[in-house]
Amino acid sequence: MVTTATTAGTRFLRRIIGATALDVSIYEEVETDRGATAQAVAVVVLSSLAAGLGARGFDGGDVAGIAFFGALALVAWAAWALVTYEIGVRILPEPQTRADVGELLRTTGFATAPGLLRVFGLLPGATVPVFVVTAVWMLAAMIVGVRQALDYTSTRRAVAVCGLGWVLAIVFAGVLGFFFGPRVS
Repeated sequence: MVTTATTAGTRFLRRIIGATALDVSIYEEVETDRGATAQAVAVVVLSSLAAGLGARGFDGGDVAGIAFFGALALVAWAAWALVTYEIGVRILPEPQTRADVGELLRTTGFATAPGLLRVFGLLPGATVPVFVVTAVWMLAAMIVGVRQALDYTSTRRAVAVCGLGWVLAIVFAGVLGFFFGPRVS
């Protein structure tokens, strides 16, 4: 007997896999499903936790380091998503662009799914490659998610919006890390 919980869990896992595979139909699905907001939040939180754990590979950090890097990943995603929304809706919209914050937060939340793999940064010598690959992978996922959420017909426009938002979010995260992060000797 298949329960509602099993079906919901299966749908959630299918969405994570589809978002990681850059499946446009998954991004369209979560864009229109207001019920997917909690799932998108869960993906962001799990991805941020994976970043915190994986970042231990940089310096073998303690629980405070895990919490800091996890929180930094969460804040960086929020900054990236909101800056991307502002750029995409207010500065570089296409004529058919109609989106609310919820649609974009759901698609960009699922775009963090490749970040779940950052936990493998714990493996000796794998931290930098894992973080580089997952950062680029999440950028690609973000481009797909933004293109769908903002109803862009041009992938180039989505690349420009996400790229600019990504750079601004990285600068923001870097400043936070510099002032509030653990000191590296």
